Amino acid sequence: MNVLITGGAGYIGTELVRHLVSLPEVDYIVVYDNLSRSNYNLFIGNQLDTHKIRFVMGDLLDSRKLRKNLKGIDVVYHLAAKVTTPFDNTDSHFYEQVNHWGTAELVYAVEESNIAKFIFTSSSSVYGSSEELLNEESTPNPETFYGVSKFRGESHVNRLFDKMNALTLRCGNVYGYSPSMRFDTVINRFMFDANFNNRLSIHGNGKQTRSFIHIDKLVSALGQLLTQDVPAGIYNLTDKNIQVLDLIDVFKEIFPSLEFIFINQHLSMKEIRISPETKLHQYIQLPDSNLKQELINFKERFAFSSADAALQDKGYGQGI
Repeated sequence: MNVLITGGAGYIGTELVRHLVSLPEVDYIVVYDNLSRSNYNLFIGNQLDTHKIRFVMGDLLDSRKLRKNLKGIDVVYHLAAKVTTPFDNTDSHFYEQVNHWGTAELVYAVEESNIAKFIFTSSSSVYGSSEELLNEESTPNPETFYGVSKFRGESHVNRLFDKMNALTLRCGNVYGYSPSMRFDTVINRFMFDANFNNRLSIHGNGKQTRSFIHIDKLVSALGQLLTQDVPAGIYNLTDKNIQVLDLIDVFKEIFPSLEFIFINQHLSMKEIRISPETKLHQYIQLPDSNLKQELINFKERFAFSSADAALQDKGYGQGI
């Protein structure tokens, strides 16, 4: 089958492309990306099967180019988005333009094509903040420009449910190593700061809980959905809910000398709790994992460690 991935050169897209290109079911992959994050890591490193992959530099709002490149495609993964941390609230027009109207343009083009399956990665941010454990039956209540734009994008995908096998995945906060890293998310930012600065900054009292999923699990799920017969609809895709203070404890096990400071410790921050018992588990199985081991594996992907940075602070390796 032939696959098109919007945002295929991004954080998740890079890992998904490398996964799908190895599958015998996949004949051809079109990576559709405007490279707005100036991230070129998909294009370097280990050689991919050049007979199975093609890059198209294109924008979601370029309806003519979308329609042209959807010809002959069987499955679309829609990953492209203006992304942010869960409760950031800036650049409302940009979110609306990309996440809402960009998705709308793609759906319009898909409706005029012969696409058999459409997989959209939305976000748990559409639920807003809640101390209750949420599931697919919970009512969305987005509280940020990002969450609102993703929810409005979902409304266009909903039109496809009666026309094809369309799936909307409300993903938790994604973390873990990818060649096309994002370091603006909680765990990824903590890993960078712990490894190179030996200090973490915690906003609020640290008692806020967030919903997370490791990138390997997300890519595994996306890969399984390529061939699995899953009814069209909306599904949550998350793996664990972690309080920031509990997350710090794991980091301290990995980095024993780690320091941390609280910023506005008197504040209680917003939180999201999503039940890991998603309806999607009826159809796919996520690989087992351990948070500490995931973080250790992540740490090992850095080019050098905090110990090296400490030596540099003392003047070693600097020619003095």
